[in-house]
Amino acid sequence: MKRLPKTNLLFEDAMSSAQIIKFDRDVPGQEFRDAMRHLVGGVAVLTVGQGADITGMTVTSVSSLSVDPPSLIVSINRAASSWPILKQYGYFGVNILSADQVEIAERFAGKGGIKGAERFAGGEWIARPSGAPLLADALAAIDCEVEDIIERYSHGVVIGRVRHLQIAPQGTALAYWHGEYVAIDRDQDIARLAEVSIPVPRVGSK
Repeated sequence: MKRLPKTNLLFEDAMSSAQIIKFDRDVPGQEFRDAMRHLVGGVAVLTVGQGADITGMTVTSVSSLSVDPPSLIVSINRAASSWPILKQYGYFGVNILSADQVEIAERFAGKGGIKGAERFAGGEWIARPSGAPLLADALAAIDCEVEDIIERYSHGVVIGRVRHLQIAPQGTALAYWHGEYVAIDRDQDIARLAEVSIPVPRVGSK
């Protein structure tokens, strides 16, 4: 009898004690949305266009892709007004918001019916050579060139090659969770964890 590798035996033991749930139906969209509300997302404003032809949208779908070369991905609804402009110009800005920039997040989410260039009112914006506006006081403002687009279902996954970035001094971050904006302050949250004796891992620790 052929002896199985030890790793396979361990895997089989783990699987025998695991509870496997099988679905025999499609997952309703609302149930999926409810599940994803449990995932905390960083809040950023994506900006596209040049000159008077600018617009943008609030997103929580930004994620790093690679450090070498520096690149990121963002998922965009293809029905959004920013989508055709992004494809036209081939550049976009990612502006990571701080906790005191909720108003900007709401403006770019279309609160009050504000659209297009009107969403930029009340903020200080700068433009790199690409032309995509970057928020001067964002926690981080990243200028990206569209490297590839993967279109699936209602959205497009955009791969952006980072061409320029600026980073502000450390501040309180803005997150989105269960339909609410949440402030994340590193120093305060570490202190709260210490109060309940939850160990905080150090950078570089294993």
